[in-house]
Amino acid sequence: MTGPLIEVQSGPILELRLNRPERRNALSPELVLALLRAAERAEGDDTVNAVLLGAEGDRFCAGGDLGPGGLMGDGFLAQHQVRGNFAKLIQAISGASVPWVAALQGDALGGGCGLALSCHLTVMDPRARMGTPELKVGLFPMMIAPVLMRRIPRAVLFEMILCGSRLGAEDALRLGVINRVSAEGEAQTSGLELAKAAAQNSRAIVGLGLNAMRNIEDLPLERSLEFLNSQLSMNLLTEDAAEGITAFLQRRTPEWKGR
Repeated sequence: MTGPLIEVQSGPILELRLNRPERRNALSPELVLALLRAAERAEGDDTVNAVLLGAEGDRFCAGGDLGPGGLMGDGFLAQHQVRGNFAKLIQAISGASVPWVAALQGDALGGGCGLALSCHLTVMDPRARMGTPELKVGLFPMMIAPVLMRRIPRAVLFEMILCGSRLGAEDALRLGVINRVSAEGEAQTSGLELAKAAAQNSRAIVGLGLNAMRNIEDLPLERSLEFLNSQLSMNLLTEDAAEGITAFLQRRTPEWKGR
């Protein structure tokens, strides 16, 4: 029987698809855990250079599943554990050493919005929207707030949270929240194009750079430059840097070793 998450690897790209269309791909404990385990496997697999996150059906993700067997069942301790797994998932994606691309063929709400914007690159279908409707059921989007505050302009985010406004694809693109608006019905294809482009690079150098960018996020300019100077020195010592420079001078495609 097919589980809540579909996993298919094609070359250097791992494709993950949320597979609960009958529940609008709402995040159940099982789905959160499956995503977390997939993220951990991708991080430890040298053959994966990019991850494409999509979904089955006409919605990307309706957020946390509040129904039977969902995030609110089985007692306080179980709920706390599930929230802990979701926090680990957000950290795993945000802190990944390989690029994650989210392809939103439909609405991404609540935790689904946080999941999508945890990814490094995001594509939306022109009909898709992002939203944070948690206050309608007496909840505040606590767990996704750190992600949204880093990706969505403050005024827009507060209107989404406090007034229930939804951010459409074109506005999200205009504001720099996402990377692309696909043709209608082509979000997965457009996301795959981005994943393929990102996967062409050296996994070792991408991982080094993404980690460096996370480390300087809240540092003042002087400390950022000092840290990045040390990281560039490490970069230049790698085999892939030597290969990349040699290939450039010889006008050929580099052959990455991942080290």
